[in-house]
Amino acid sequence: MNNTPIPLGPKADKATVRRHNLSLVLRAVHDAGDATRAAVATRVGLTRAAVSSLVEQLLENGFLTEWGKTSSGQAGRPGTVLKVARTGPAGLGVEINVDYVAVCVVDLAGTDRVRLVEHVDNRGVSPSEVLGRAAQLAARALASAAEQDLTPVGAHVVVPGLVTGGTVRQAPNLGWTRVAVEGLFAQSLSALAPARRPLPVSSDNEANAAALAELWYGAGTEGVRSFLYLTGEIGIGGALVVGGELLRGAHGFAGEIGHMVVDPDGPLCPCGAHGCLEQYAGQAALLAAAGIETTAGVLGVAELQRRVRRADPDALAAVERAGRQLGCVVSGAVNLFDPDAVMLGGFYRALTRWLAPAVEHELALRVISGLWAKDSGRLRAASPLGDAARGAAGVIVQEVLADPAAFADRGDDD
Repeated sequence: MNNTPIPLGPKADKATVRRHNLSLVLRAVHDAGDATRAAVATRVGLTRAAVSSLVEQLLENGFLTEWGKTSSGQAGRPGTVLKVARTGPAGLGVEINVDYVAVCVVDLAGTDRVRLVEHVDNRGVSPSEVLGRAAQLAARALASAAEQDLTPVGAHVVVPGLVTGGTVRQAPNLGWTRVAVEGLFAQSLSALAPARRPLPVSSDNEANAAALAELWYGAGTEGVRSFLYLTGEIGIGGALVVGGELLRGAHGFAGEIGHMVVDPDGPLCPCGAHGCLEQYAGQAALLAAAGIETTAGVLGVAELQRRVRRADPDALAAVERAGRQLGCVVSGAVNLFDPDAVMLGGFYRALTRWLAPAVEHELALRVISGLWAKDSGRLRAASPLGDAARGAAGVIVQEVLADPAAFADRGDDD
């Protein structure tokens, strides 16, 4: 037996404890929506005097605001209501997908304040050009945010592919391999606004960001803390949230459900394998099966929705086949991870009414727990608030909530 002691971190000093408590107080107000100092003290277990000191620092640095008085109905003076500030620090999210780029600015309360979307085919376009286009959209969003007295303190860029260490290792549907996404985006954004302090840039997979948005702004607010999130786009992304935490895997690549093999002798996938789920239930496969031009993008998806509403037999058959394939693959994931729910995001969300019967049939047939009957309500359309761009912006917001002291002076440009 190995009795070697595990190295411990340094002892927390007064400054470290105060930094931690600043986050406790800010999160308490954020989670409650509004609260008095007394209510915060009760919730976090600190004295009222300590909370008042922490609140004053958060007010001074623009993280909280005061919104009048409230009465508890008990004797004593009414308390001042605290809310998370709707100006000041914010998050910038950038989603680069195959046929669009989306940018979102979210304030500390989680409100979507700026949203810009550009529908454009990014296939066959150099990564530097795509990232430059995304930076231009981001610069416009930053200008709109400034008009609302918002100052994003970081940018989070998400891409449909394997992302690690600031680099897109592989994004098959974009045709990207080993692209330094953080560096290229930061360079492009800095060139557009040389007077602005360089914005810290981070990156991740877009399905992870969409799942986090669902956790923070959608089903997670209703108590669903373990779920599989599916993003239906040109490809199919997936992410697993377990106990309120994103399951990343040993190397950060968990969730690539679109590249699970349905038929090893099936059609070639851009990833290099044959018979991946994307080739049967991805956007192009669905449009082709319904007799719609596969490069039609958002217009093609809208046409597919119109056809299924009109009960067009080819469209209904295409959706039903895709639903069966999704159900087979998803049932394996459910057996393996036992989530509370499966969320259908991306263009699947609008098609849930027609996809669900086939998916639920396979889940009821194949999930051994018996918890996934057709009337279980476990297969759900994702929240309209749970998209990847918003989730990406939310990553920055969560960083601020976790350590407000680290962002106290980032709102001022040099």
